[in-house]
Amino acid sequence: MFAIIQAAGWPIWPLLLASIIAVALIIERSVSLRESKIVPPTLLDQVIAVHARQGVNADVVDKLAKDSPLGEVLAAGLRNEKSPRHVMKEAIEEAGRSVAHNLERFLTTLGTIATAAPLLGLFGTVVGMIEIFGSQSPTGGTNPAQLAHGISIALYNTAFGIAISIPSLIFYRHFKNKVDGFVVRMEQAASKLIDIVHGEREGYRSRGAQ
Repeated sequence: MFAIIQAAGWPIWPLLLASIIAVALIIERSVSLRESKIVPPTLLDQVIAVHARQGVNADVVDKLAKDSPLGEVLAAGLRNEKSPRHVMKEAIEEAGRSVAHNLERFLTTLGTIATAAPLLGLFGTVVGMIEIFGSQSPTGGTNPAQLAHGISIALYNTAFGIAISIPSLIFYRHFKNKVDGFVVRMEQAASKLIDIVHGEREGYRSRGAQ
C-alpha cells in the first residue's frame, strides 16, 4: 500500500484525507440514523396511552423530548395541546424542521466529497501529465524513470478519485433517502397526535353542550 502511495505522488494525500473523512462520516451516520433511535415504533402509541390515561405534565414532555427525534416533535405538539389546532401544528412543524436539519448533519460534507473526489483525481492526472511532458529532454530523449513516475501519478490518482467518489455518492443518496423517510413518518405521527388531542377536546365540548 505504501508503495502505491509513493507511486501516486503527493496529489494522493488530499484524496487519502477525503477517503478517511468519508469513511468516518459513513460509520457515524450508519450508527446515528437507526430506525429504533430516530422513530421508535411504539413511541406514539405510548404517548397516546399516557395522554388518554392521565394527561401529560412538564416532566413527561421534557422526558419525551429527550427520548428521540420523534419524541422531540411530539413533545413540541404536547407543549401546545391547549392551544388552537393551527398553533399546535405550527409548533410541530418548527420542531420538525429543526429535527430534519439535525438528521441531515454531515450529509452535505459526504456529498461534497462524492463530487470533489473525481476532481481531485483529475488534478492528480494533470500533475502526472506535466511530469510526463517534463521527462522529455530538449534533445528529444526521454527520462524513463520520470516518465514512469508521471504515468503512475496520472493513473493512480484517477483511480483513487473514482474509487472514493462511488461509495460516497451511494451512501449519500442512501442516507438522504433514509432521512426523508424518517421525516415523512414523523409528520404522519404528529398529524395523528393532533387529530387525537383535538378530537378529544371536541368530544368533551360536544358532551358539555348536551
